[in-house]
Amino acid sequence: QVQLVESGGGLVQPGGSLRLSCTASGSILSTHTMRWYRQAPGKQRELVAGIIRSGSTNYVDSVKGRFTISRDEAKNAVYLQMNTLKPEDTAVYYCNADIRMVGSFDVRVYWGQGTQVTVSS
Repeated sequence: QVQLVESGGGLVQPGGSLRLSCTASGSILSTHTMRWYRQAPGKQRELVAGIIRSGSTNYVDSVKGRFTISRDEAKNAVYLQMNTLKPEDTAVYYCNADIRMVGSFDVRVYWGQGTQVTVSS
């Protein structure tokens, strides 16, 4: 069974920075696309950033130039560096990864439990 464990969330002032981490554990054969989503109260969950195996990345327009997604294949980890945070960035942030387990024929999508990011004075 795969588990995605997140850390790094918390309370930060506008203009501040946070670094979110997510590490997958289990009998993992390979990790593929990894992503960060967020969901603010009363809003739909949205894709914030994604990174594929080649290292290419994509971001939602609202975070371009402020957030950076990266990955560490050896650690089965994905990170989200968030700079110049704004109140509208407040949300629960979820990591997400396409993972093939040892002995499995398919790739499945796994989710972390989420970590709260609050940007407020």
